[in-house]
Amino acid sequence: MQTFDALLREAEAAHGHLCAGQILGVRLAMLGCQRLGIDDPKGVVNPIDRKRLVTFIEIDRCATDAIGVVTGCRLGKRAIKFRDWGKMAATFVDLAAPLSLQGDTPVYKAIRIAALESSKQRARELYPQIENKNQQQMLAYREMPDTDLFSEEWVAVPIHPREMPGYKSARITCELCGEGINYDREIRRDGKTLCEACATPDARYYQPLTPEDFAAFSKAGAGSSPPPACEHC
Repeated sequence: MQTFDALLREAEAAHGHLCAGQILGVRLAMLGCQRLGIDDPKGVVNPIDRKRLVTFIEIDRCATDAIGVVTGCRLGKRAIKFRDWGKMAATFVDLAAPLSLQGDTPVYKAIRIAALESSKQRARELYPQIENKNQQQMLAYREMPDTDLFSEEWVAVPIHPREMPGYKSARITCELCGEGINYDREIRRDGKTLCEACATPDARYYQPLTPEDFAAFSKAGAGSSPPPACEHC
């Protein structure tokens, strides 16, 4: 495993700045790898370790980038699974440690680690003289023991073969929109093979604009909101 400082520098470069969330994410991911006995998650020396890990992340904030840096897991490699639960937590799944089967779905040993809410108060107690919350937490999170930062729980995680990294599937064409569908995400409805957007249009994350709507919005000028600030800065 790389050193904490080396990983933190990589996390800062990947995220664009250094904040308390980066420190928390690096330490959380290092702890997860340590608990699973994965010393080289990016496979620099041991390529086998690179394929052992799938990580479920429960928030899309600063720590998420740091977790990806430490583990080498990437969304594009299907090794990161995002669950939008709004929690500063991640579950590290060891693909080399199958436990059982649920039907045709293997179940794997995993460790779930969550940041303790009490860690913020502990940071205030350690550095009361520092008024800036981010600076206060950055210093404290570097030195606090794992037991003051995180809760840990051994869990079992089912992962179907089609959700695994490297899974290959036929590419299906939606009969309504004509777009390709990967990874068995097609839906059969009324005798047709459809993508999810066409099968359940009301549940889409987007809604198409009519030419009239587009012209009206373009004429009025769409205002843009400023990007959200880092929660720790």
